[in-house]
Amino acid sequence: QVQLVESGGGAVQPGDSLRLSCSVSGRTLRGLTLAWFRQAPGKEREFVGAMFRSIGNSYYADSVKGRFTISKDNAMNTVDLQMDNLKPEDTAIYYCAADSGVIMSTMSTARAYDYWGQGTQVTVSS
Repeated sequence: QVQLVESGGGAVQPGDSLRLSCSVSGRTLRGLTLAWFRQAPGKEREFVGAMFRSIGNSYYADSVKGRFTISKDNAMNTVDLQMDNLKPEDTAIYYCAADSGVIMSTMSTARAYDYWGQGTQVTVSS
């Protein structure tokens, strides 16, 4: 059984940086598309970014492009989300997700992913 556990959330001020980590157990990262989503209060879960399984390229939502970076460590079986220049609108619960069957056209769709972490809260406020 694949399990994902996020860590690293917290409360920061605008302009600060934060690094989230997602530990994957039950299988290796090989062949998995690894994604981050977020959900703010009263809003739907939205795509943040993903590292596509076969080519390893990363793709990001326009709202975070240039500020957020996804990386993975195959030896540690973790995928991280480095968040720089955080803004109040980045406040949300952040979830990591993984799946081996994601295709490019559905990469930003939450329902394309079978495996999810429990989420970690990120609050950006002055």
